[in-house]
Amino acid sequence: MKTIFSGIQPSGSLTIGNYLGAMQQFVTLQEDNNCFFCIVDEHAITVPQDRLKLRENIRSLAALYLACGIDPDKSTLFIQSEVSAHTQLGWMMQSISYIGELERMTQFKDKSHGKDAVSAGLLTYPPLMAADILLYKTDIVPVGDDQKQHLELTRDLAQRFNNRYNDIFTIPEISLPKFSARIMSLQDPTKKMSKSDDNLKASIFMLDSEKQIEKKIKSAVTDSEGVVKYDKENKPGISNLLTIYASCTGETIEAIEKKYEGKGYGEFKQDTAHAVLSLLKPIHARYDELIDSPELDEILDKGAEKASFVANKMLAKAKKAMGLGRVKK
Repeated sequence: MKTIFSGIQPSGSLTIGNYLGAMQQFVTLQEDNNCFFCIVDEHAITVPQDRLKLRENIRSLAALYLACGIDPDKSTLFIQSEVSAHTQLGWMMQSISYIGELERMTQFKDKSHGKDAVSAGLLTYPPLMAADILLYKTDIVPVGDDQKQHLELTRDLAQRFNNRYNDIFTIPEISLPKFSARIMSLQDPTKKMSKSDDNLKASIFMLDSEKQIEKKIKSAVTDSEGVVKYDKENKPGISNLLTIYASCTGETIEAIEKKYEGKGYGEFKQDTAHAVLSLLKPIHARYDELIDSPELDEILDKGAEKASFVANKMLAKAKKAMGLGRVKK
């Protein structure tokens, strides 16, 4: 059995792209692996956050994890800031990180470009991410391409610590998705659907209402050809809707193309919206049960307790290896 760690920031509502590209796979992974799913709220504060909205997002994301099928009897779901070992080991990882390698991180360059003042936390985000992963003897970290560079640094820091102090950290493997639905923006299908897109019409959020979803898909960018056919280069909008339809229903793109031969985009868009709504309906129902319930708090309390037990043991080993603390006489 492998140990898997994944963290998602509570910095906005998740999109169906997040679900189809990652969370749906997590539900499968938990069956045969030891999974830790972390809501990384301490990473979220590397950029300014409204405190009330952040707390709302943390709870909402936890409820969504569970509504999407994460089973607390099979996986450990917890909030990063409720397990203090993360920030303690994060500082220790900072102490063996080099400024040059942190400044080379693409995400730091992107998020700091053109800004007069940049949070130090934005620079030291990767060592905290390394701590998140290394605390749990993680074997595999499923990530998208945008996080690959951070995972490579995590591996470097783990190896550096092991060589310099003591060989205690597991060197995690990077797991890039072999195939997962890459859902693109509804308004600009040449770029990935994002929860941080300024154009709200571009993304279908997991908690969107029926009317919102229907309206967004109806206004999705297509082309003037009027033929429902997958052609990513020449018909990116229709190709994206075909990917969404296929991912939500399990049908092949070829079968969907055949179904809409001689039919217009209006009917196809309407049915695509129906496919999305059918997928989300049971998730919405379970989310509504959880969001204001004591059940959610109980699950998160147990998750934090279990995560703390595992993380504190590794933290104690790391402290001993570095010579921190005192030897009692």
